[in-house]
Amino acid sequence: MKKIALALLIAGTAQAAEIPIVGTVQSRCVINTDTAGVYGNPNAYTLTTTPADGGVLPVVRYDVSLADAYKAKITYPTSFSTSPSLSDMVTWTGSVTVQEVSNVNMADYDTDAVTYDQTKEYDLTVTGTTWFKVASSATYGGGGNKAFPGGTYRAMVVAECIAK
Repeated sequence: MKKIALALLIAGTAQAAEIPIVGTVQSRCVINTDTAGVYGNPNAYTLTTTPADGGVLPVVRYDVSLADAYKAKITYPTSFSTSPSLSDMVTWTGSVTVQEVSNVNMADYDTDAVTYDQTKEYDLTVTGTTWFKVASSATYGGGGNKAFPGGTYRAMVVAECIAK
């Protein structure tokens, strides 16, 4: 009887296995730098990307191959990623605007954008390419009364493509 019970117990034991399923998703929103920004230094206490002041506006390009699936989120700088040692306050200003579009149906992107803090979000509702220009200015010494120390200054624009 013990042998029959043991045989039934062994026969009733279940086995399980986990079988993986793997997939790769390629984003249909690609971000490229079309133009790297350059700070001009029109006076001792200002760094700016304004072309009239010797700067170059950075331009970021979004290529979207799936309409209404992504949002562009672009933030202008509020600090230097590298700079000489600074002992006083830096005041930051900036903006993000559409420079050019590949499809006339993108014409309302700037009008429909959401702006908060130093960030602008665009609903990428149309397939195609959009170029965004970013302005950035930094003023040293609170009210702009102190000269920036000599050296190299670098700040970063943050461009993201967020799936909806």
